[in-house]
Amino acid sequence: MSLTRRDFARRSAITGAGVALIGSVGTLATAPGALASTDTETTGDADDDADLSDRHGGAVGYGPLLPDPKGVLALPAGFKYRTITYSGKTKLESGEFTPSNHDGTATFDGPRGTTLLVNNHELKGPRANWKYPVPLTEGLVYDPAASGGCTVVEVRPGGAVAEWVGIAGTSTNCAGGSTPWGTWLTCEENSDRAGVNGMTRDHGYVFEVDPSDRRANRNPRPLKFFGRYDHEAVVIDPKRGHAYLTEDASGPNGLFYRWTPPKGFHYGPGRFRTLADDAGVLQAPKCYDSGGRPVDDLSRATKIGTVYGVDWVDVPDRDAKIVDVRKQFGPGEVTRARKLEGMWWGDGGAYIVSSYAREESPVQHDGQVWFYDPKRRTLTLKVLLGVNPDPTDSSADGAFDGPDNITVSPYGGLVIAEDGEGVSHLFGATDSGRTYPIARNDLNIGTEEEPEFSEFTGVTFSPDGKTLYANIQEPGIMLAITGPWRRQKRG
Repeated sequence: MSLTRRDFARRSAITGAGVALIGSVGTLATAPGALASTDTETTGDADDDADLSDRHGGAVGYGPLLPDPKGVLALPAGFKYRTITYSGKTKLESGEFTPSNHDGTATFDGPRGTTLLVNNHELKGPRANWKYPVPLTEGLVYDPAASGGCTVVEVRPGGAVAEWVGIAGTSTNCAGGSTPWGTWLTCEENSDRAGVNGMTRDHGYVFEVDPSDRRANRNPRPLKFFGRYDHEAVVIDPKRGHAYLTEDASGPNGLFYRWTPPKGFHYGPGRFRTLADDAGVLQAPKCYDSGGRPVDDLSRATKIGTVYGVDWVDVPDRDAKIVDVRKQFGPGEVTRARKLEGMWWGDGGAYIVSSYAREESPVQHDGQVWFYDPKRRTLTLKVLLGVNPDPTDSSADGAFDGPDNITVSPYGGLVIAEDGEGVSHLFGATDSGRTYPIARNDLNIGTEEEPEFSEFTGVTFSPDGKTLYANIQEPGIMLAITGPWRRQKRG
């Protein structure tokens, strides 16, 4: 049953302001003017529940970031990091170097106490453009002209690391997402057709990679029923079976999609390969405000706690044979957003990032995080970052901008990878309205006169919650962060 704007307006009239539709809305970040908070000093014993200090107005987080003598990763006192893979330095089982440009990552329980990670490599265009493309491992190649793909990393209990190719010959593998059945969906953020930029096959698809079964990854098949466009991230609703996908595009701005599986379909490893290219239904959102008015772009929301009702509109041609998918909708037919990036499933819904909005959007901002509630069919604005007036100022670890990859923390709230201007951070956002720094990238890949710091990507916790993995995209470094993690307040 669709949720029409009349239905949403009626509910709003009954319950009052839009925010009241879902009761008390937890605010995951402070208002833009208060984001650069320095209130991050921790107090008490490291084993104390940080929930208590936050409830009584105390600090959250883990304290100020301390410069790294090695010039890689600044962390709070008591935390440490370890390099897991490093492009051009560490090697795969086959002897080739670890590919570059690390992006989306997820962790899985492996055999005999190991942790398995699948790591996307955001490499676009011909292989000759990159010093360390994903190696063309026999049987795992989709398009031999493409440079991207993903690798599987195994971290053993004693600390040893092994790495091998999961898929090769794909393009611009970005955020991606894990499945409830223990596989990885790697997304191409590039939709070049065969014959464009040297490609020999069409791109713009999602592929499934099984970190536990190498044989299952042979003869890669694009999951065309998810559509062909510049994919960013994907999550699966484990209860209802829907897949949600983001698109990073402009001119016009991209869309947030929902895929409904065909009736009677049962999920599981390898089951996607049994579906036809046009299986299920792919749809784009049409949002309404509390007055029942359609919303053309998510940047219109300028207040934390804004709630929109969501209806879904069928995509006419998901494979974009003639017209790009997002361009198949006219003005007023769907709701768009700029830089739709990372997603993560948690708390019964999908957290969705809009990294920033500029002149291509109705209202400018430096980042939003939305929560889609599939039960109520609502989108709620949880994080709003105002435009940073001086993004190159690295004097304070709190003026965050450009959220990108995201994960739900086992210690409460979110952990977000920053892809803004100036210095990049990993930062936390709690349900009580606080943000706090977790790490800062101190690796200068520019010059002393014109410093440059790559974005963080692939933020994800180990299955046991003890290790936070994250990547520095360039040159391509996977890091494991450990320390005195503590519970942050839930809403």
